[in-house]
Amino acid sequence: MSELAIDKLKAHPDGAALDAFMHAHAFPLVEGNKVTFVFRGAVEAVHLKSWVYGLPNSQPLHHLPNTDLWYLTLDIPRKSRVEYKFEIVRHGQGQWIEDPLNKFRATDPFGANSVVHGEGYTVPEWTRQDPDARPGVLEPWIVKSKAFNDVRHFNVYLPARFRKTRRYPLIFCHDGPDYVRFANFKTVLDNLIHRLEIPDVIVALSGSPNRIGEYADDERHARFVTEEAVPDLEARLPLIGAPRGRCLMGASFGGVASLSTAVRYPGFYGRLLLQSGSFAFSDIGHQNKRGPAFEPVVRFMNRFRENPAMVAEKAFISCGMHESLIYENRSLVPMLQATEMDLKYVEARDGHNWENWRDRLREGLAWLFPGPLRMVYE
Repeated sequence: MSELAIDKLKAHPDGAALDAFMHAHAFPLVEGNKVTFVFRGAVEAVHLKSWVYGLPNSQPLHHLPNTDLWYLTLDIPRKSRVEYKFEIVRHGQGQWIEDPLNKFRATDPFGANSVVHGEGYTVPEWTRQDPDARPGVLEPWIVKSKAFNDVRHFNVYLPARFRKTRRYPLIFCHDGPDYVRFANFKTVLDNLIHRLEIPDVIVALSGSPNRIGEYADDERHARFVTEEAVPDLEARLPLIGAPRGRCLMGASFGGVASLSTAVRYPGFYGRLLLQSGSFAFSDIGHQNKRGPAFEPVVRFMNRFRENPAMVAEKAFISCGMHESLIYENRSLVPMLQATEMDLKYVEARDGHNWENWRDRLREGLAWLFPGPLRMVYE
């Protein structure tokens, strides 16, 4: 909300003028690099709750005198994407809610957030269902695991033109169900294959009953993926069955699982797609400032940083500039480049969330597996 608009409303804070202003605008109000968050209601206080590294997690909205309107203007760079909630206070009690004036929202395993799109950001059209793209199918898959002494269930994506007489690359995707649900992964695969931007691929959409424990450099997980799941898939599906045709991918702790598995089995995987990896490490001493769940990650990263090695041929790494892990991901890049891995690194004005990871899929997949159109994004 511009200062001029605020001044006008302060001078004429009657209900009709306020209603007319609200009716004439969409909120949050985006004006160049400035975004104004607005809430209307009879409350004692309103706070903006956001997850932008470098900004306070909680910021109070200002009350427009003699009205029920609250507002806060922030500088947000162009092409940014920010997820947030409001905390409204009534009778001394705070309650977190989505923005009632904002139709844009993003879901994740913990619920949903409101989303503001900075000037210049648009939801990529290739993330939306294309009626001309033939849909692939999700096939249920079961692997008996000696590593975990249990049975693992997951889905396998088969492209629409799947034929047993052809051979396909394999992508083993950590947190696969979440990628499908929150990052439109199946739709993205259908669209990119339809456009010939990537080849027909097969994707194992794996999950974990204990992802924080198993994805944090657990030897059993690496053994399950490399010695049990991948051989089972290669035995039952027409896969390329060579490093150049094997890819590990994941986000957050799934990125750690992908890298640590490749480190334990160097040369077995030819491709890595790592998104906002939780690559915590310590430079001096071995203090862990991120909590107990990160202790095995810090130990793994400290070991790997002391003796980095070329564990795959190509790696695509992406991270949001608005997330606290940006330092760790930036630090990983020159270290992997020094091993002579073919590396591409991309940053975005976004946070640690599924739609950030969704928006980077086209660039990452097309660079790791260029399709018949050879559309490699430089």
